[in-house]
Amino acid sequence: MSMPRPEFWKNVLTVVAGATGAQVLPLLAAPLLTRLCTPDEMGAFSVWLGVISVAAIAATLRVDTAMILDHEEEQQRTCFSVVAYSATVLALVLTLCGAAARALDLPAVRDMSWFGLLTIGIGTWLTAYTQTTLAYAASHNLFGKAARAKMWGAGTIALSQLVLLGAGVGGKALLAGQLIGLCAGLWAARMLLSPPSARVGLRLDAEQRSYLIKHQAFWRFSLPSSLLNSLVGQLPLFMVGLKHGALAAGLFALTQRVLAAPISLIAYSILEVFKRQSVHDFQTLGNCRDVYRHTFKALFLLALGPSLILFQFSPELFAFVFGEAWRPAGAIARVLAPLYFLNFIASPLSYVFFVAGKQKIELVWQLALFLMTITVFLAPGTLHQSVQWYAIGYSLLYLVYLYMSYQCSQNWQAAA
Repeated sequence: MSMPRPEFWKNVLTVVAGATGAQVLPLLAAPLLTRLCTPDEMGAFSVWLGVISVAAIAATLRVDTAMILDHEEEQQRTCFSVVAYSATVLALVLTLCGAAARALDLPAVRDMSWFGLLTIGIGTWLTAYTQTTLAYAASHNLFGKAARAKMWGAGTIALSQLVLLGAGVGGKALLAGQLIGLCAGLWAARMLLSPPSARVGLRLDAEQRSYLIKHQAFWRFSLPSSLLNSLVGQLPLFMVGLKHGALAAGLFALTQRVLAAPISLIAYSILEVFKRQSVHDFQTLGNCRDVYRHTFKALFLLALGPSLILFQFSPELFAFVFGEAWRPAGAIARVLAPLYFLNFIASPLSYVFFVAGKQKIELVWQLALFLMTITVFLAPGTLHQSVQWYAIGYSLLYLVYLYMSYQCSQNWQAAA
């Protein structure tokens, strides 16, 4: 087998150790947060954070993903410069559009606060630049330092939100705490990793434009695919809030937050190591079939037990941990448990599309997922019915996704 298993899992454990702190701290704070804020406030915050999550992907142009392919310092400096420029432009555009929409009293933003609208751009910039800095860490095997930076940022977010909520700031405390934590996390990442400094001007220079041309597959195909993926991830929350109100959005948001924690903690950590190993195997062997199989088996075994527990006991667990008012969120978690089981397995393995240069395939799949999500949530029905059909459709698409990614890991076109 081509993959050095001890080294692979040593790196995974390094990432998991740091990511555990980054995930455990917010999860420990969640029972306090749910008792200090209402589901309505949680719903408003989650929509705001969802917009930032989608916008941050656009801000990177997905060229941060190319960092692991270009290890030269000047190439990576150029990558940082391109991201800094695109993130700055997008942040300004978002801020101006948000202010204009609120001044015109457009229905889509009527219920959002001025503070929320004017800070979307700042949150987008901080998130995009942090993602690029962490991509730099993965490209140099600096998993331990990256994990410490994540822990610092996540801990600051949790502490800031609790302190501000305790001080009576209200729903804005969740937004302000998130921004404070993003600043702290980026500062820690810069101090620990010492990445190249970005060069930012009023326009892209010749070197930066050449970099975009060189890696055009990332912003032509990976960017739309990633945007669709992120949008689809946030779309149910947006549509639940639109159809069923802020209370339902808050319940759905907590469900997503809890179920996504293992993916962020373990699956993402495995992804960071799988990236490097799959690239190495493709460059030396022409495929990454062995590391794909090994990673698939590990993810399947890790996800099976927790998924069965959630499916059986989630309503009771949510009521006990977060308070009786959040029991309906546990009922939603039960419906989504099989979907997140497949999500846990498929998310790390998705990088094989980038390694094999098959971004077009993933883009087509993301379009199918987007259309399925829109259809399900626009159809008439109760919240439970919408979530149930969403889980079934998404799960079926994930089975197709895993099959296609395995084919890509074998580099079947080259073999033919």
